[in-house]
Amino acid sequence: MISWIKRRKPQLKKYGFWIFTIGMGVVLIFWENEEDIEPYFSFTAFLYWCLIIYWSARWLFGQIKSTLKLKKEKESMELLHLQTQVNPHFFFNTLNNLYGLIDQDTTKAKSMVLTLSDMMRYSIYDGQKVLVTLEQELAYIENYVALHKSRYHKETDIKLNHHLQKEGFQVMPLLFIILLENAFKHGVENLRENAYVQINLIGGENEVSFSVENNFDPDELAKKAGIGLKNLKRRLELVYPKRHALSFSVSNDIYKAQLTLKS
Repeated sequence: MISWIKRRKPQLKKYGFWIFTIGMGVVLIFWENEEDIEPYFSFTAFLYWCLIIYWSARWLFGQIKSTLKLKKEKESMELLHLQTQVNPHFFFNTLNNLYGLIDQDTTKAKSMVLTLSDMMRYSIYDGQKVLVTLEQELAYIENYVALHKSRYHKETDIKLNHHLQKEGFQVMPLLFIILLENAFKHGVENLRENAYVQINLIGGENEVSFSVENNFDPDELAKKAGIGLKNLKRRLELVYPKRHALSFSVSNDIYKAQLTLKS
């Protein structure tokens, strides 16, 4: 008997409440017409219904908790998947440039390799974190700009302005880079001359403001939002619900993207 109970322990534990509920219900049905145990019947019935309400509430709470946990895990997996999709094409393009530069300018190629290595390390390791410091994001943007300056043979006006009022302000990694990539992809890379990109990053006490402005060829303007922007919008919804503002504006041949994050 003892060995049978041990073997059935998981099932008994899982269905113990229902076994108890049905058993007590049957007992109360038989006791209902027994006059000599009326006082005990009333107390037992009261206790029985209290236990029913308690276990029902506990089960309902457990179901809600389990559902919320599952939703959170699903969002975490989705967020991780979205983060792994960030800017692989940039690394491939840079490697192709490096291949052609090795024989022409070895010193410059070595410098680009070190910068690219720092960026890849950040993207692979820190880029998978939920939050990083704003200083880390700024360093990543600076490396990105430095690589682009090294890539282009044409004269390009690239300005990066930043002002961080608060040290250690945390943000989700690799958000700003998507907007910056678009500025280079649809602006600098399509213009033969007079291309410019102006980047502004301001870190306040309770919010961060990032903007990037670039000129472009109106004939090359993308009519639909790319995967990168859809990726960005979804990540913002998951991590900064009702705590972000993302806007875009076009004036003649000037395109501007603005992102604000609140702590």
